[in-house]
Amino acid sequence: MPHSRPMPRIGPRCHELRIADGDSTWRIVYRTDSDAVIIAAVFQKKTSQTPKQVISTCKARLGEYDHA
Repeated sequence: MPHSRPMPRIGPRCHELRIADGDSTWRIVYRTDSDAVIIAAVFQKKTSQTPKQVISTCKARLGEYDHA
């Protein structure tokens, strides 16, 4: 069963959904708004921590979404 955890480091209402797929583990970083679910990133997880590059990319994408 997929499992989700909060990601306050990225922003409010942000979560990381964990999905096992055979020998790989995938992550979907998303944010829930009142009218939408925004997918900020999808990546294959290879380490125990979320890479800093993914965190900064998510913050930038969500910032662009908020200012559009």
